[in-house]
Amino acid sequence: MKYILVFFFIHSVCFAQDFNKLDENGNKHGLWKGVYEESKRPRYEGTFVHGKETGLFKFFDDTKAGTVIATREFNPKDNSCYTIFYNQKNNKVSEGKVVNKQFEGEWKYYHEDSPQIMTLEKYTSGKLDGVRKVFYKNGNIAEETSYKNGIKDGPYKSYTENGVVLEETTYKNGQYDGLAIFRTPLNKIAGKGFFKNGKKVGMWQVLEKDKLKEVNMNKQGKKFEKRVKPLEQ
Repeated sequence: MKYILVFFFIHSVCFAQDFNKLDENGNKHGLWKGVYEESKRPRYEGTFVHGKETGLFKFFDDTKAGTVIATREFNPKDNSCYTIFYNQKNNKVSEGKVVNKQFEGEWKYYHEDSPQIMTLEKYTSGKLDGVRKVFYKNGNIAEETSYKNGIKDGPYKSYTENGVVLEETTYKNGQYDGLAIFRTPLNKIAGKGFFKNGKKVGMWQVLEKDKLKEVNMNKQGKKFEKRVKPLEQ
């Protein structure tokens, strides 16, 4: 009986240590389990192959429940991992691809405690690139912003929840540039004119007391002349 107990003790110790091992070169190899420094609760678990993450990794919050707050599916062939973040109710917060620790391709962000997409973003080497879309919870589009190399560049639109286009503008190198149209929620033009390097230039139509007035802008974008003009839309 004594020898049986010793055998089971040795077996249990060996089994308990069957993770967090290193290969002959000192690299992490096999199953690894990390813990939070103070609480010693589980922080993550996943598999390494000679120092490189592979397969599915799970990350836990620092609570007794040990809720999964993120997963990462590693692909060693292209140094990418598909990442999903969760809240403590197990609802998705965001998801997308990471390559060499930088966001790449399409990322999705969700409304709180909902499967409805709130934001769609596109990345190239960690920088926003392409059209970023924001949605209302009912699925209608709220905003469309064009990006190049992480900077606003190109058409921009914002909408009311029922589809009225509140703003139609264009960005160049992060600043307003070109024709701009601003509307009220009732779909009346509130302002219309041109921007140059982020400043209003030339003649603008501005809504005042339910009438459009034509306003000339100086180089600093300040008003210095007004005259009444019929409403144009």
